[in-house]
Amino acid sequence: MKEGGRRISVIGTGYVGLVYAVCMAELGHDVVAIDVDEAKIARLAAGHSTIYEPGLDDLLRRNLDAGRLRFTTEYAVADAEFIFLAVSTPSTPEGAADLRHVREAVQKIARNIGDARPIIINKSTAPVGTGETLDYLLSSHNANGGTARELPIVANPEFLREGSAVQDFFHPDRIVLGSRDQAAAQRVAELYTPLRAPVVFTDLKTAEMIKYASNAFLATKISFINEIASICEGVGANVADVARAMGMDERIGEKFLQPGLGFGGSCLPKDVRALAYLATVYGAHPQMLNAVLQINAAQRQRVIRMVRDALGTLEGRVVALLGLAFKPGTDDIREAPSVDLARLLMNEGAVVHAYDPFAAEPFGALFPEVQQFDSPIAAATGADAALVVTEWDQIRRIDLGALRAVMRTPLVGDCRNALDRDAVLGAGFAYFAVGSGISGIEHVRASEPAGVL
Repeated sequence: MKEGGRRISVIGTGYVGLVYAVCMAELGHDVVAIDVDEAKIARLAAGHSTIYEPGLDDLLRRNLDAGRLRFTTEYAVADAEFIFLAVSTPSTPEGAADLRHVREAVQKIARNIGDARPIIINKSTAPVGTGETLDYLLSSHNANGGTARELPIVANPEFLREGSAVQDFFHPDRIVLGSRDQAAAQRVAELYTPLRAPVVFTDLKTAEMIKYASNAFLATKISFINEIASICEGVGANVADVARAMGMDERIGEKFLQPGLGFGGSCLPKDVRALAYLATVYGAHPQMLNAVLQINAAQRQRVIRMVRDALGTLEGRVVALLGLAFKPGTDDIREAPSVDLARLLMNEGAVVHAYDPFAAEPFGALFPEVQQFDSPIAAATGADAALVVTEWDQIRRIDLGALRAVMRTPLVGDCRNALDRDAVLGAGFAYFAVGSGISGIEHVRASEPAGVL
């Protein structure tokens, strides 16, 4: 451990927990990462990451070799100065954040810390007021039934983007720290000193709200531009140019103004639902948040409608999904548009082919009936439609001539506006994108396979 390094335990080796464990070790701290999943811990201890994230594998192996990082299923927290809580908070059927894993982890921490007084740093996305709940749980449980002790609690929300999480850890826009114990918050801030990022000190509830408000705003930008795309389709405007010109306004900004299939992944959908649920609990009326969710769900249905309108029917048609992960740079298919598209297509009798460079395994576990291929051209062979679902470079740079040669019906749905429209049309395809109508439809009608329509 480097001079000045601290003893850190990280509870949970999911996406956030693993990234923080590895990157805190890289900063020179002595890190123990804890998880109840024995198979996952064994794989991580052997130097194999359980998620695809650029740069993470190398950091994982380097810090294991240096002895700064280890993995265990035991609650090794007795010697910790800081305990990062990074367990999952999935949505309940009502949309609330499910805190069962948080409660279980906190109770185990309380039973295993002995006489230590570590700082508890909550990185699990949880509703406003969770910090107070943690305070109660920690002070109510201990191994020997002795006097309850209060422990410092600091809310430290994460703002990692899947696909660039390592970069985001080392170059954050800000560090948010909320606590009733400002001395504890300052000690946590010192962990991040090498990152030279601005630090926002606040109270527990405000820090928890910052996370939800940030994600809700990003989701709102995505749903906003998708609603504008729908209007553009009706009036004949170019949504790509609209978004680009809007983004030049520094008050608006270009990020998250890309029309497409909407947001997915492990954060935005569940966080918007959780904030909407929280709003109703406290008597507010989250009309905008509900509209954001409704627009997002409708995006996938709109794509299905456009394919159906072009082909006349989906029954018996072969549709290739090019890209499965919810965004490039990750293998995560949680709330991914590909999941909705596959279900909707198969519900209407379509045969689904699929390609993704990293998400094939988790998608295959969910849809074993979907045939997967090792290239986008192979996936599109014999297809009646090819849909660009994730804008991987392998798909952006696809050979349009080769694609046209293998497809049964030349229809491309650019669901991410990732391709050059003129190039696609020039290659002899019918084409549609989110925010535009179907162009070149005569190519589809001229090549209808006999007996299908």
